[in-house]
Order: sequence, then structure tokens, then C-alpha cells
Amino acid sequence: MENEYAKHETDYIRRYQEIGYTDSYRMDGSYLVSMDSKKRYPPEDVNIIKEHRYEGMSNPSDMSILFILETSDGNKGTLLAGFGPSANLELHEFISAIPEENVKDENVLPPDAEK
Repeated sequence: MENEYAKHETDYIRRYQEIGYTDSYRMDGSYLVSMDSKKRYPPEDVNIIKEHRYEGMSNPSDMSILFILETSDGNKGTLLAGFGPSANLELHEFISAIPEENVKDENVLPPDAEK
């Protein structure tokens, strides 16, 4: 049985790009910024569609989270973030400020993509 945590982040990013989640994001102050359009989004304009957590293959404390995001204007993309000791506090505060009703756990990938 394959463990999701053993998959590589880039495998999922590529699969999400194939179904339209093509943008990527970065933090700038208290805003999420699209790398494509440079548009800035406050927490209330962001939906977390899914998240995938990863542990480092050689060091389990090397952790990351891949967020699958959709914004209020329909922009779709991914954000890869450190988790645990390498976490970005600014990003953690932003994610915590996203309204609960904007946090989903949807399986948007086709079933065979998870294998």
C-alpha cells in the first residue's frame, strides 16, 4: 500500500495543472499573490479545495503542505509551503484567517491520479 506522504509534491502539482490549477501563489504581507496575474487576495477571497501533506523521505521532520486553491474570481492554482519547524508564520496566519466555509476537502483529481 502506497503512502500519500511518500509521494512527491511535484507529482501532484503536475496532475493539478493538467486539470486547470495552473497558477502558483506566494505570500506578500497579509495577502496571497498570484504569480501569473500579480493580483493580491485577502483570506476571505481564497478557497482551500484540498491539501496534501508530505514528509521528507530521508528526514521526517522535513515537512511540507501543498494547498490546492481557488480564488473568488475563479483563479486556480497551488501553493507549496513548509510545515513544522520550517513553517512560514505569515502563511500560517493567512491560512488560519481563511473563513471555515472556504475550506473544503474535495477530491478534484480523477481517481486514477491518486495512484
